[in-house]
Amino acid sequence: MALCSCHYLDKKPDNLLTEDQLWMTRANAESYLNNIYSYVHNHDGDDFTTVGASDESSVSITTVNVRQMVSGNWSASSQYFYNWGKYYAAIRKSFVFEQNIDKVPSNQLSDELKSQYKAENLFLRGYYYWEILKQYGPFVKVTGLIAQDADFAEYPRAPFDTCVAYINELMDRAQAGLPARWEASSNLGRPTKGSCMAIRVKTTMLAASPLWNGNPAFADFKNKDGLALAPATASNERWKTAADAAKALIDSNYYKLFTNLDNGGTAFDPYLSVRDIHLTNWNDEIIFANVGWNRWGWTKCASPGPGGYNMYCVTQNLVDAFVMKNGRTIDDPLSEYVETGFAPGSAPESWGHKQSEWNMYANREPRFYANVMYNARPVVPAQTADDKNYYSSDQNVNGQGRAEFYYNGKAGQKSQGSNNLTGYLPLKRISPSSNIRLDAVSFHGPWILIRYAEILLDYAEALNEYDPGNTDIITYLNLVRTRAGIPGIETVYPDAVGNKEKMREHILRERQVELCFEGDRYYTLTRRLLLGKPKYTAIYGMDVNANDNGLGFSFTGFYTRKLYQQRYWDNKMYLFPILQGDIEKNRALVQNPGW
Repeated sequence: MALCSCHYLDKKPDNLLTEDQLWMTRANAESYLNNIYSYVHNHDGDDFTTVGASDESSVSITTVNVRQMVSGNWSASSQYFYNWGKYYAAIRKSFVFEQNIDKVPSNQLSDELKSQYKAENLFLRGYYYWEILKQYGPFVKVTGLIAQDADFAEYPRAPFDTCVAYINELMDRAQAGLPARWEASSNLGRPTKGSCMAIRVKTTMLAASPLWNGNPAFADFKNKDGLALAPATASNERWKTAADAAKALIDSNYYKLFTNLDNGGTAFDPYLSVRDIHLTNWNDEIIFANVGWNRWGWTKCASPGPGGYNMYCVTQNLVDAFVMKNGRTIDDPLSEYVETGFAPGSAPESWGHKQSEWNMYANREPRFYANVMYNARPVVPAQTADDKNYYSSDQNVNGQGRAEFYYNGKAGQKSQGSNNLTGYLPLKRISPSSNIRLDAVSFHGPWILIRYAEILLDYAEALNEYDPGNTDIITYLNLVRTRAGIPGIETVYPDAVGNKEKMREHILRERQVELCFEGDRYYTLTRRLLLGKPKYTAIYGMDVNANDNGLGFSFTGFYTRKLYQQRYWDNKMYLFPILQGDIEKNRALVQNPGW
């Protein structure tokens, strides 16, 4: 047997390509590039930024990694969401591609396409470095292939500012070889000039924010040779740099905010405008997106039982952040918000609240109804009256299929193994043309990674920190608010105009609402050193365990705020730990502070 095994290992399988063969055809080269693309963020049910790590959401299953993380049950050996190694694998492949793409014969791949693919490859390398930087902080700056027998002691982490400069350098080089937009639908999902500019906005925003702008907690964050890895002093000029980067992208006119008028609508509808950004195959607001994500998985986990898993839970914290349709926050005495009782009538808008829904959900802004499913709201996605009745208890069968999150309801605590724990589910990316009862998910739009509204909010935030009296703050913040169907900030809260602290609160609230479930909330709270504040670790929901005794939607005990989670926090959690095994392999690596 030993002899046979050795003889077999001496043979070369016929279906394996040699390195030279790999680069002889266009198809193989493009497959290699596509493999590098495969590392781009793809929501697969294990995405801490979108589901569970910030105050906007939680997951009902207690054993998933994000629930362990927010409970403090992790260490440098846990491997929770360990993207450090994954992204370095992609970066290594980008160097392999760069070194070999010119070997492809010209009759297989034109020089023009080679140049384009090189630019895409450079963008991807910079994008993965950006992902490492925001999750782990300063990275090991690798500029070429590392030999198998290399001395890893020669590869320490680079200072934060060096990392930012390197990412921006890669984006500058990539931008020169990329188009402003792709005309062919087959190219959607590839980066553009605007994608490169957007990553520069994001790196400069991170550099300007308190986490990295002279954070005293990083004073001793140094390599083993004493090289400081974090900027020692704060500078307000960093905010100007971020504002300038955002304004450059705005002035490029590559993008615009999507409205339903771009999708065949004849009259502006704020609800359809904010909902359908994520339900179109592509639109002019999208800067960078992944076209190959798990649509069925997201829809299944975010839909109520018995058809869905009822698993991704929206928090009361986020529900409270949505303003009223008059543009005022719910704690504003002039907002007309009512906390208790049932609504006496339906909203005039088709997408608004309905009679007999709880007053807490009445007369809220359009983004609330587009993004949150709450108790007694008709189920999405379900098609026919029969489909909708599938979600209703016997006493509620009326063809509307209103979600039953109270204790004895079809999606309540008593009804399923995986239960909604807050009384809410997300609606973003959930298509009304799908039918989760039959596992029919018709939506084929992209998972948006960066969009124009985020850049507008970046600009407003950075400008407010640097020049709070600048009128552009109101102009560009109001673009987002107007599309959302609410009044301009200066008409509702004139006292915030020119007031850095008050305007900051409104801008961060706009980010929280506009970009909910898009991964922004977690990184906004970390870069601004807010995630550990008690306000953001106390997670609330409705009283889903109150026994309704069969009263159904007339049961009022459900609508009681309950502390659902008191999340654990340690300031070391502002950065993820590098895996202990990697620290041991590379003796030049220093661990992130506190880990």
